[in-house]
Amino acid sequence: MDNLETDIRRVFADVWLSEKGSDAPELADDTVLLDSGLDSLGFAIFVSQLEEELGYDPFTLSDNAYYPQTFQEFVAFYRQYKPA
Repeated sequence: MDNLETDIRRVFADVWLSEKGSDAPELADDTVLLDSGLDSLGFAIFVSQLEEELGYDPFTLSDNAYYPQTFQEFVAFYRQYKPA
């Protein structure tokens, strides 16, 4: 696991704790994001917090509308648009 994935997992856990008041579930590579337990508002907060932490938002950098389905795809999407 690289630093980017570690950061994404940490931010997910932080958002989960603030939204649900409990420890976040473990995210496997094949976890479907819609089944992660965060609702759409929680997911929006998660993406917003990632932008603050990482300094970029791949959803605004991408020319194409793309919605990762699994946690692995989500991390790969962030990795693809990570500034050099």
